[in-house]
Amino acid sequence: MAQNEEVILQLNEVRAHFRVKEGLLKAVDGIGLAIRRRRTLGIVGESGCGKSVTSQAILRLLPAFATVSGEMLLRRTRNGRDEIVDIAKLDPNGEDMRSIRGGEIAIIFQEPMKAFSPIHTIGDQIIEAIVLHQTQDRKEAKRIALETLRKVGMSNPEQRLNEYPHQLSGGMRQRAMIAMAVAGNPAVLIADEPTTALDVTVQAQVLRLINELKEDSGTSVVFITHDLGVIAEMSDEVAVMYLGKVVEYADVDTLFYEAAHPYTQALLASIPSLAGRQERLETIEGTVPFPIDLPEGCGFYNRCPKARPGVCNRGEVPLYEVKPGHQVRCVLVEPQREAN
Repeated sequence: MAQNEEVILQLNEVRAHFRVKEGLLKAVDGIGLAIRRRRTLGIVGESGCGKSVTSQAILRLLPAFATVSGEMLLRRTRNGRDEIVDIAKLDPNGEDMRSIRGGEIAIIFQEPMKAFSPIHTIGDQIIEAIVLHQTQDRKEAKRIALETLRKVGMSNPEQRLNEYPHQLSGGMRQRAMIAMAVAGNPAVLIADEPTTALDVTVQAQVLRLINELKEDSGTSVVFITHDLGVIAEMSDEVAVMYLGKVVEYADVDTLFYEAAHPYTQALLASIPSLAGRQERLETIEGTVPFPIDLPEGCGFYNRCPKARPGVCNRGEVPLYEVKPGHQVRCVLVEPQREAN
């Protein structure tokens, strides 16, 4: 990472495992991701693929019985000096991690009502985040909170500042959450399914807002979703996840026009098309397996239409490089050169 000035957050062989009574649940199992300055990395996959656990691992928000390993290298500037800190080695409840969480790295959750306290006003909660990460002057923090609410397009921000979460509409709550996330000028903004519960008009506004914030402030974005249409609109690079692993990694154009993994191809085939509106939608047979005591070989083997017995269900499947910048976890891809 030290040789690549573009990369602000590098994940290497990151694992998030949970010890449960049934065994060891491998929610995230050895992923590698690079989040670059002023760019958006989309993470896509079905429910249960490990997308949200990845974001929670980065922010060290997993429960105490979870084990996080690997490297999560964050490039930051402190006291005028550049440094690299390994988030995976920090105490989740320590002062350093608390300064990163909401400071250098912020998150927009899927459901604002679960993220906001119902007994404090929107203003109190945004101001508290600013006091924690920017200034201890509460008057100045209130000014920044109002300015940020205006920036995210909140109507009548002076009034909204004194309102409680339940008094706002879904779109307003989402804007308030974005305001709280960006008020600390984060280097990395994680958006975890931020538009799932919104109607299409508000969804478009929120997506446009995130893109504008990225361009205006230079923030890097990690956009987590199951919606490939949103991925196409928002992302520069895309990581497709399945069973806690990255199964395909490419720039957005390559992913949509040259997808090589059968799972990615199946996801793309399931997108509704106006041209084929009279035809039945393609579906992916079965569901994502429970990630405990999995058989060896490719995790997609039992659902894959191209699976070859004795080939795909033998041994660990590494990431192969199809071409520079395009990696695929499949033994059937050509050419087969293992990615670094």
